[in-house]
Formats: sequence, C-alpha cells, structure tokens
Amino acid sequence: MADRRDLVLRTLAVLMALLAVSNFIKPIGQAFDPGGSAGLVFFGTRLHGLANAVLAPLFGLFLAVYAWAAWNRRAIAVPIAVAYAVYVPLNLILFSLHPPPNSGGPVFATLYALVAIAVSGGGALYLRAHRDALG
Repeated sequence: MADRRDLVLRTLAVLMALLAVSNFIKPIGQAFDPGGSAGLVFFGTRLHGLANAVLAPLFGLFLAVYAWAAWNRRAIAVPIAVAYAVYVPLNLILFSLHPPPNSGGPVFATLYALVAIAVSGGGALYLRAHRDALG
C-alpha cells in the first residue's frame, strides 16, 4: 500500500509541478504573442500585461509549493490541495460565463473541465484521506 501511495503522491506532485512551470512561463508566452491565448485565467478572467506578469508566477509558486509538499509528504499539502480544488471549478464556471472567441469551444472546455476537476479534486480527496501519513 505504501508503494501505491507513493506513486499517487509522486504523480500528483509531478502534475502540480508541470502546472507550476506552465504558470511561470505564461508571461513569456504572452510577451511573444500579446493578442494570443497565453495568460493566467484568474477567477474567470484571462489576465494580460502587468497583472499576468505578477499573478501567473505567484500562482506558479503556489502550485510549486503544492508539488513540493506532495512529493515530500508534508501535511501542508492538504489545505493547499483543498484550496486549489475549490478554486478550479469556481474558475472554470466564471470563465465559461464569458469565454473569449478562441477558447477552444464546448468539447475542449468539457474535456478540460473534467480533467482539471478530477486532478484537483482527486488530489485533495486523496491527500485528506491519507493525511495521517503526512509529516
């Protein structure tokens, strides 16, 4: 059971680390294509300019701490995971109210939402269920 738990926690950590890197580079992507779709979506609004340059790396840092905590089996991963699991569906709902023209359409949005909610919610549920094993 410990091996399986380690695999789940490490997989979760790697996924969160990839999301962190994605957020760290959003300002760079936006600098190369200012009118493109690069930019952090924060509470349903795609950020541009200074707001994206500041908030995207900060959100990346939040996810990097989550990744580190999950990888190292730290108890701080639980509240971070729960906060992220609440934020993700809220962000998706708010974004869906006013999607920009090139946001991928309803099929992409549905698949994206399913994966995002499954990973964020599943991670939070898993960490809460195994919080006694975290240090």
